[in-house]
Amino acid sequence: MGNILSSLPKTIHTSIALAIILFLGLFFANGGFEFDRIFWGWFFRLVHVVVAIMWIGLLWYFNFVQIPNMPKIPDEQKPAIGKVIAPVALFYFRWAALATVVSGLILATLLGYVHDAMTFGITTGGGKNTAIGIGMWLGLYMAFNVWFIIWPNQKRALGIVDCEPDVKAKSARTAMLFSRTNTLLSLPMLLSMVAAQNLY
Repeated sequence: MGNILSSLPKTIHTSIALAIILFLGLFFANGGFEFDRIFWGWFFRLVHVVVAIMWIGLLWYFNFVQIPNMPKIPDEQKPAIGKVIAPVALFYFRWAALATVVSGLILATLLGYVHDAMTFGITTGGGKNTAIGIGMWLGLYMAFNVWFIIWPNQKRALGIVDCEPDVKAKSARTAMLFSRTNTLLSLPMLLSMVAAQNLY
């Protein structure tokens, strides 16, 4: 077991294998599932939840751990964060944001509510479509921030893209403010998503 847990790829591959075994157990114990719209809706909901956990987990890591503690790190140690940890975290952060949006839109399309949700349920009397629509639009806005504001500014702040020191400092502040904006919106977005699934 130590051999598996000592390696992240082995840990992830084992986790996937256990999930597949569990799925097969549920599949055969239940007499099988139809591979229909309901099944694919379940599958894309699973994908959506997994990548959303990665996205929001990293957003909260940046805002609860990295940003508040950077001033406490001695200057000679800061390059380890900026050159090693932050670029990798930002890679998973931005691709998880994109995967969350894409899987969510596929899910909404498969289950037939994408139009009603994107129009806040105006033509269907609101309720569930209003709640999920608010969550979807907040998620889209947050993903836009990740790709078109936070990431370009982080590239300058981390020195991935060369720029003047004053531009670098301004970019770091802009990235932080929009990351905080996404943190501010994360709970309303999650509340809307969960409300749509459980209160209607």
